[in-house]
Amino acid sequence: MSLVDFCESELNRLKAEERYRIFADLEKQSGLFPFYKHHRPDGVVEEVLVWCSNDYLAMGTSPKVITAMHEALDAVGAGAGGTRNISGTSHYHVLLEQELADLHQKEAALLFTSGYVANEAALGTLLDGRDDIEVFSDAMNHASMIQGMRKRKGAKHIWRHNDLGHLEELLKGADPKTEKIVAFESVYSMDGDVAPIGEICDLAHRYGAITYLDEVHAVGMYGPRGGGIAERDGVLDKVDIVEGTLAKGFGVQGGYIAGKHAFIDYVRSFAPGLIFTTSMAPAVAAGALASVRHLKASTSERAQQQRQATRLKQAFRDAGLPVMDSQSHIVPLLVGDAGRARDFSNELLYDRRIYVTAINFPTVPVGTERLRLTPTPKHTDEMIDELVATMRDMFAGDIPEAVRKAG
Repeated sequence: MSLVDFCESELNRLKAEERYRIFADLEKQSGLFPFYKHHRPDGVVEEVLVWCSNDYLAMGTSPKVITAMHEALDAVGAGAGGTRNISGTSHYHVLLEQELADLHQKEAALLFTSGYVANEAALGTLLDGRDDIEVFSDAMNHASMIQGMRKRKGAKHIWRHNDLGHLEELLKGADPKTEKIVAFESVYSMDGDVAPIGEICDLAHRYGAITYLDEVHAVGMYGPRGGGIAERDGVLDKVDIVEGTLAKGFGVQGGYIAGKHAFIDYVRSFAPGLIFTTSMAPAVAAGALASVRHLKASTSERAQQQRQATRLKQAFRDAGLPVMDSQSHIVPLLVGDAGRARDFSNELLYDRRIYVTAINFPTVPVGTERLRLTPTPKHTDEMIDELVATMRDMFAGDIPEAVRKAG
């Protein structure tokens, strides 16, 4: 079979399994967020209300962020002009890394072009450096973490999601002489559940392991300064390496790690994902810097976002809709079938002018397909009431008992 034939065969398989992805052509409207322009395939352009943006706090349309980016663009131009080592480190990058290290109360921080690259590069580099290192990964860890851990030379262990007993069993059974890394997330983005960070760190340190925490869906969102769940829970000092993003709570783009100087400098010096790629545009770094500084001082965005997420979850429950349990700002509505999830998403977009992405396998297990909603501070009570009425109408008489019970 030729490569072309193979690609076509695999694409046909995806379509048959109702998992083929079609990207919605959406244009964010800065002054009207969360309303976007939808460019339909038939050429029609219409306004839609987006309920699934990862710009959780609407900082991507913040005047402070936009002004900072304009000023940097005028001052230094568009691109970084090189890798970090070859003329691509601007003062905006330096200042942003200092702010991020301070945010997580760490010695140093290092920027990457995305959160995915940060995880893959950091974990891959740390694990690839020596043979006598073992990694312990939560079963629900993000694909970027898994990709980084695949590069390991030493053993890899997968512990049942948030199961401290299973983690201890694996740590206890490991060679006491090896170096160990326990890797996990704070907020798991599809179910919205939260890890017991302090307990995991205590357990890891008891067996001589260092902790690597992905706070991608929590930075900016939790804690008095937006330092994430670890800051909220008062356990920042127990986390050895923090990984985060600038593209969600902070509303811009890029990823980073923060930790001890030796860890950060080692990754900076050896990670191909950093060394051989052009650094983020200075204007992007400037926008992220403005966002981080603002959210360190302001709590109003976090408070309003949490209020609206809580209100939406309760409204779904009151309406008898299959909202899944969530400990965070993420609101998953269970559908339980890939085709139905896609059809619901399409009906919402084309008939109701509401956009909610269908989440299917491999992002979530087969049978747990869902619509994933992320209310922001800009989603009003009236928008929530209208959405719930729409969903009640769509789901009416069409919730299988198994789905109803699971929700």
